[in-house]
Amino acid sequence: MDCILCKTSGIFRIAFFFLIVAFSSASASDSIPLGPKTDQSLRNEILHSIHSGLKWLNQKQTPQGWWSQPEYPALTALVLEAFMGEPRGEYRASWPPMIARGYEYLLKCRQEDGGIYVKDLANYNTSVCIMALVSANRPEFEPALRSARNFVIGRQDLSQKGDSSVAGGIGYGSKYPHSDLSNTTFALESLYYTQHLRSDTEDLKGMRELNWQAALKFIERCQNLPEYNDQKWASNDPDNRGGFVYFPGNSKAGEMKLPDGKTALRSYGSISYAGLLSYIYAHLEKDDPRVLAAYEWLQKNYSLDENPCLGQQGLYYYYQMMSKALSAYGAHKLQLADGRKVNWRKDLALRLLNLQQPDGFWINENGRWWERDPVLVTSYAIITLEIVYRGL
Repeated sequence: MDCILCKTSGIFRIAFFFLIVAFSSASASDSIPLGPKTDQSLRNEILHSIHSGLKWLNQKQTPQGWWSQPEYPALTALVLEAFMGEPRGEYRASWPPMIARGYEYLLKCRQEDGGIYVKDLANYNTSVCIMALVSANRPEFEPALRSARNFVIGRQDLSQKGDSSVAGGIGYGSKYPHSDLSNTTFALESLYYTQHLRSDTEDLKGMRELNWQAALKFIERCQNLPEYNDQKWASNDPDNRGGFVYFPGNSKAGEMKLPDGKTALRSYGSISYAGLLSYIYAHLEKDDPRVLAAYEWLQKNYSLDENPCLGQQGLYYYYQMMSKALSAYGAHKLQLADGRKVNWRKDLALRLLNLQQPDGFWINENGRWWERDPVLVTSYAIITLEIVYRGL
């Protein structure tokens, strides 16, 4: 376990330091060095866009403190994370009543088992709520964070029964019991940003720790990389090599027939960024072959017009995962399959600016994975722009 935790590359350490500062500093935009060629005009446009989106979200809160749907606190948590990530830190510093009501609602959703959910999608809700609580940077939230962290670790599938290919991962919980890479990424993210809570030995009594070796094996089993994936379906064909699927043996992008007559599970965009991010959270080196293969697939399949191999499905989730993964990886420019180099931050910012509605919100006309909900999609877009802003 510790052998993985202690092998973080220097570049990854720097990237994560900056991401942590973004959550913990009230003036994060001043704490993170800008890119080599700062485009102040674009930064101003992004900031205006963020504020327009936050203004729209402010108007959508219910008197009870939640946004969108009360039975899924993750939706409220994403909104709060967007407010806490405002580059100038004004909402974290001023803590207006709207923010206080939102966090009060999240804490009301705490369960006796330590999770933060109502009745369904326990891991997803808890993991996302952890990120909202972490981003607030308030000591009074630590007891809730410790309990929630312990709950998430307890969701890891370490059973040897049934389909062992999904062992080591984490699923939604409740009616979706099997592990999947998206939920595993959410869980690993929440554990990464709460790892400082492990240092207080007095409070570690009864605390669990993730089986990182098992988690890494699950991530490998989601990647089209036969050298590391021990599942027979893993494909080495150029279109899919290095990318990821939703869980072992299942791709939301379906299958494709290869010239040799074999069938491959399609790698696709959003989950491949999740896979890269999961490897980073698991502290693999930047030059690790698994990491390199994922990064190469993502460069080759770079697109902002669609979620590669899924079209408009999950487009804003894709944008958010892209910004998180490439920022954590430390990528400033991507070299595409045709040899061109692109400034992905600038391109992504311009894409989101063009997609924003006049009232300040975003929406995906393709409703897959709830993306016709403007609260969810606007939260994704703002969080993405905040990450991009800090790197420009």
